[in-house]
This record gives sequence, C-alpha cells and structure tokens, in this order.
Amino acid sequence: PCLALSAEEAAVMVCGLRNTDVFVGESATFTCELSHPGVKNVQWWLDGTPLHNNLVTEISEQDGRIHTLTLNDVACHDSGTVTFRAGSLISSAKLLVKGISLLE
Repeated sequence: PCLALSAEEAAVMVCGLRNTDVFVGESATFTCELSHPGVKNVQWWLDGTPLHNNLVTEISEQDGRIHTLTLNDVACHDSGTVTFRAGSLISSAKLLVKGISLLE
C-alpha cells in the first residue's frame, strides 16, 4: 500500500513574500505561491493582526496555489510585517509606506 500524504503535508512554498515599498495612498501587493492546492488554514496578518477581505484589504487565490494580498490606499501606520500562513508553511515580508514630502 502507498503512504498517504495529506495535501498540507506535501505542499511546499514555491515563492515567498517579498519586501515592498510604496507611497502613501498607493496599493501594496504581496503574493505567495504554493506547490499545489488544498492547503487548509490559510491566513494573512499585518503586524500580528489577522486580515480579512474588505474594501481596503483584498485577499484572493488563483488555482488554490497562488495567494495574493492587496492593501489599498495605504497610510504610514500600515508599515509593518506582512505574514502569510498556510497550514505549517509561513512567509513574511516588510511593508514600508513612505510619506510624500512637499517642498516649500
């Protein structure tokens, strides 16, 4: 008999999150790619706070493998660490929101 592996145990992270710098008012997008679909307990965080799909936070999934987080209309206080977790797989990256300095 074959050894049965759950999808979660067999999945690996193909491409992790990358640090992103944006200006105030712009959108920041983070993408994570898993080796195959079916991983349970997928969650995004910003500085330890769980994120949910809404007008300013877009969470999407393509083919069950490519997970994307877009933070719209970011402000300086949104700077921090973005974390993606799928089962036991974790990836983190820094978000830096830069203010626009007006020259006098």
